[in-house]
Amino acid sequence: MIAGKLKLGDEVRVIAPSSSLNEVKQDVHHRAVDFWSKEGFNVTFSKNCKEVGKFSSSSIKSRVEDIHEAFCDPNVKIVIAGRGGFSINQLLRHLDYDLIAKNPKILCGFSDITALLNAIYSKTGLVTYHGPNYCTFAYEDEAEYTRKAFFNCVMNDEPITVTPSETAAKYYTIQEGACEGTVIGGNLCTLNLLQGTPYMPDIRNKVLFLEDDNIMGEYFCYEFDRNLESLLQIDGADTIKGIVFGRFDDSCGMTIETISDIIRDKVPNNIPVVFGADFGHVLPNITFPIGGTVSIIANKDIAEIIIAEH
Repeated sequence: MIAGKLKLGDEVRVIAPSSSLNEVKQDVHHRAVDFWSKEGFNVTFSKNCKEVGKFSSSSIKSRVEDIHEAFCDPNVKIVIAGRGGFSINQLLRHLDYDLIAKNPKILCGFSDITALLNAIYSKTGLVTYHGPNYCTFAYEDEAEYTRKAFFNCVMNDEPITVTPSETAAKYYTIQEGACEGTVIGGNLCTLNLLQGTPYMPDIRNKVLFLEDDNIMGEYFCYEFDRNLESLLQIDGADTIKGIVFGRFDDSCGMTIETISDIIRDKVPNNIPVVFGADFGHVLPNITFPIGGTVSIIANKDIAEIIIAEH
């Protein structure tokens, strides 16, 4: 199920399902609002988006209320998370998935929002979008690339050939191969929070898009390695069709050699594995559909990613 595409003049609802918007600096907030307004959209904010408690989020009740209200409002065409955080999985057992399925809308965000995107896709079949948070639109690092990729994905139906940004320069083939399949993924450690719950998407025959942020310091690669191992121990993981890894902050130490060592003996050697794609906790970012379809062709010279259904 794919929600109707975004059109100029549509209402954009900003919610704070993870960290409160009260934590956002005013200049960042103003730049983001200005961007959306200048692009020709009507920006509105959920009632409780600036409520904040001990752990930088509003109450579960308030956040769930804001999500339900946004999906029920017929004027709202896209729901976008204000920012990431740590607490979004608190909401999953309190959401009305039937309500969401009956009122399909574009839902976008990344980082901690990964859990919400994949849970809603798993429970309803609604395609969600791993892409910029509201605050991302205030930043200028290759902003045009991020913005173009976002609008291309949520406003158009045509297949998208993903081209590397100037920062990435190229995407690297770790294992050669070709595949087409349904995408799940996002932030790896957050996706793993869904394991063993009713909200984890079926991993069988999927294409995984994975990234992570450095909260472990010098132990990042060890943590990423065991988190990936955990994901690949899920029943059906031996049928995954391909993996695309995003870009990592330099502090992660995630080189081509390191990611090659990490995947060795973990994934089937006949599936494509691509490294360095433009998504993650560094800018710029593409937008890709959780539950949409992608195709990958990876050989020693070039890695091609096409978002076919979004």
